[in-house]
Amino acid sequence: MSASKSTLSVFLLMCFLFCSVSEEKTVKSGDDVTLHCQSPRDEAITSLKWIRPDLKKKTDKYVFYFRDSQIFEDYQHPSFDGRVQLKDPQMKNGDVSVILKNVNINDTGTYECRASVRNEESEPINIINLTVTDSGQTSGNTQTEGEKDEGKKDRNLGLIVGLIVGILLLVAAVVGGFVFYIKRNGRPCQRVHYTAADPQQDIQLSDL
Repeated sequence: MSASKSTLSVFLLMCFLFCSVSEEKTVKSGDDVTLHCQSPRDEAITSLKWIRPDLKKKTDKYVFYFRDSQIFEDYQHPSFDGRVQLKDPQMKNGDVSVILKNVNINDTGTYECRASVRNEESEPINIINLTVTDSGQTSGNTQTEGEKDEGKKDRNLGLIVGLIVGILLLVAAVVGGFVFYIKRNGRPCQRVHYTAADPQQDIQLSDL
């Protein structure tokens, strides 16, 4: 029973060490991107290689190459010169991620992380498929969204102005109708004059 457990433990350990993980990343041109990689063994890293298989075959150069506590820029592909650095320079807890700065369309591709201890050769422990999109296209989309927002604001402003004008016209119509009604149906006060039918009668009455 103990032998079976030991065999299973060794199998799981080997799988953990050599089975690589793949992930997809999409970023905009000009951005910085972190290429994540975690060493499965919590030991001092003696060798770290970040490679692009397509470039490695053509030029035998690396995206990033670290060995025996030194970074070898001479082995780095010219297109990555000065643009790649360790996320954690001390690679604590097996963090061997790197930051690729100011990416461009030509950085689109597959990146492999290979970390080893005791100078042992390592299989890829992480594979990243990076896609870099043109920032101009993204800006264009943003501008289109901005134009849509401006259009909505203009329409809302038009509705508000139209509503205010409508209310003012309604008030003016009500006031005008009321004034017209008063002028049409109102009767001015009439003065009553009493005059004698016969002047002689007035004289006789005064003599009494």
